[in-house]
Amino acid sequence: MARLQHFAFLMLIVVFTSIYLPANADAHSKQTPSISALSPNSGAPGQTLTITGENLGNKPGKILLGGKRLNKSAVGSWNNQQVTLTLPQGSGSISVRLVTRAKKKSNALEFQYQTGNNSGGGDTTTDLTFFRNFKLLASNDLGMHCVDKDFTVFSILPPFNVVNAQVVAQDAAGKPHVLNSSALQLRYAPVADSQGSINSSSLHKTNFWDQAANSDKSNAELLYGAALAEGQGLLGLYMPNDTQDDSLRSLNWNSSLNLFSATGIPILPTDDNGNNNPYPMLRISAYDKNNPNVELAFTDIVVPVSDETTCSNCHATGKKAAQGQNWSNAADVEVQTRSNILRLHDNRHRTALQANQPVLCASCHYSPALDLAGNGRPTGNQVGHKWMSEVMHAYHAGNKISQVDGKTIYDQPAPVAGLDPALNGVPAPDQQACYQCHPGTETKCLRGAMTDTVTCQNCHGGMQAVGAVNNLKTYGTIDKRTTDLKRKAWSDEPRCQSCHTGDAVKHLIPASAKPAINADLATDGIRLLHAYDRNDPAASPLLAGNKRFAENDGKLFRFSKGHSGIACEGCHGSTHAIWPGDAAHPNDDITATDLQGHVGTISECSTCHKPGSLAPTLAGPHGMHNVGDSRWALDEDRGHPAFYERQPGECKACHGQTLRGTVLSRAAADRTWNTEWGTKTVKRGEPVGCYTCHNGPDDD
Repeated sequence: MARLQHFAFLMLIVVFTSIYLPANADAHSKQTPSISALSPNSGAPGQTLTITGENLGNKPGKILLGGKRLNKSAVGSWNNQQVTLTLPQGSGSISVRLVTRAKKKSNALEFQYQTGNNSGGGDTTTDLTFFRNFKLLASNDLGMHCVDKDFTVFSILPPFNVVNAQVVAQDAAGKPHVLNSSALQLRYAPVADSQGSINSSSLHKTNFWDQAANSDKSNAELLYGAALAEGQGLLGLYMPNDTQDDSLRSLNWNSSLNLFSATGIPILPTDDNGNNNPYPMLRISAYDKNNPNVELAFTDIVVPVSDETTCSNCHATGKKAAQGQNWSNAADVEVQTRSNILRLHDNRHRTALQANQPVLCASCHYSPALDLAGNGRPTGNQVGHKWMSEVMHAYHAGNKISQVDGKTIYDQPAPVAGLDPALNGVPAPDQQACYQCHPGTETKCLRGAMTDTVTCQNCHGGMQAVGAVNNLKTYGTIDKRTTDLKRKAWSDEPRCQSCHTGDAVKHLIPASAKPAINADLATDGIRLLHAYDRNDPAASPLLAGNKRFAENDGKLFRFSKGHSGIACEGCHGSTHAIWPGDAAHPNDDITATDLQGHVGTISECSTCHKPGSLAPTLAGPHGMHNVGDSRWALDEDRGHPAFYERQPGECKACHGQTLRGTVLSRAAADRTWNTEWGTKTVKRGEPVGCYTCHNGPDDD
């Protein structure tokens, strides 16, 4: 009886948690294994495939790909909840299942091999004669880039923006292919946004390229060591109207990301009429490499940038960090603030920064964001100094100002108790600690789908956590390192899976985890509102056991790919600006609307696939079925009734245990179906379930 009770206890942990379990090969190998997710669910030979599930066994068994046993040498790690393998050569759609040592066979999930010529840049030119219906998916990598307002005193960030893009086209049979630089050239051009604002040039909008005082060099050269032409970015790119050379306003093939990138666009938050606009747009166009004047597709995207990164709330003369004598009296508040910071630094650290303006902060304090040489670690004068993010956040965490201009400042995740109920637990922007320095009070660095219930601290933790005051848990590092657990800026960041821990059937329930986790479930009962255990001072990002919504292993969202090798940001929007946008930021929704006809995550199969060309399937993104296809709704033999009979768990994963619909089964757009129960209509955002059209799964 005691052993049975112990086994039942372990099984409860399997069902109700999604982090690590104690190893017990004998107890689990006799149970029927169940695969819940493949990550990614599409890809190319040579990639790592992660199989996640339950009762997989703690000792390697057999993996069957399309019914054929995988060579043992291709199997990586194997434990009771996760198996990794290296994909062999293959094509098309294949089934993935495993067999444990106890000869128990799992269910099968579908994996789609990538098609087309998307494995590299290519040295030859691909003939596009037989391709049609080109679609261009593009996004900024971060959702907001920051730039200094002034470069005469010191610099933290230069004019530098990044755009990534992929192009999909259909072959003669209507099958989509991801194309590369052997077939295409991509360029960016100015385009007016939803309010008529246009940003085509960087000239006369900043003093970055101006000659420095008492020097024959520009501020840019003194700061970054680059003798740039006016308007030229650090990596050579220009804004589109500042050069006639197409190669200097192009997206080149990025072999590390396996897509097109424009890295270092020197865009500024001032439009051509001199108005501030932190959400300017550029048109990304794809051209036939054989005929570079033929435009095949274009997409208009936000290339966000803000100079609202400022220290003036505390360091302007007369403010709390600059009271008394001997502070700057410069008329320009930004120059005044920056001068005060150098004076403070010289006084406390016995440096001579005031005498060596302009100063590049990263020359002493390493920042991965400015590691253009790709060193990956401090070098030269940076050795022995704390990283930029660490020194800034940790210092200010220990010297926090509780009020600014009479308003309380909050450095904690939402919901914050005691606020006006109308705020939904989220402090006003000018009362959030991060927004005292980062864009947020006016410019919205964080905007879009996740802004109603969270602040920066819900994902990243407070300043102390971001400043690496405490070591991360071992699961919190992006590279799975077990030593040097100090948080590394720009890489040890929160993950999508930290809050999106699974589906409606299996997800993390904090109170039931062993040990219990101090994090709140959202009102939908599926997603978390905190990406970490609030009892963990380092705010180590949680890792999900159910990988349905997880990034690629060891990669952040902005570097991950999903369905058929499409970048996650290509379908979901940029980090910090996830689709759909909101009414205050209409530019963000233009891209998705142009691609699929409505706002939100790219969810219409017809965006890339020829309508009707896909057989009913569950091989869509995150295990989705066909969207916007009447056959799925109405075909008794091939549509959802047949799939439910074979795989009811897959239906419940999104539609819920009761099949009445969940947040995961909300309609992405208004839908209407003509069914045997009459015409049924659902509005965008309404959960769809078995009771939407008929009385549950057994009502015929």
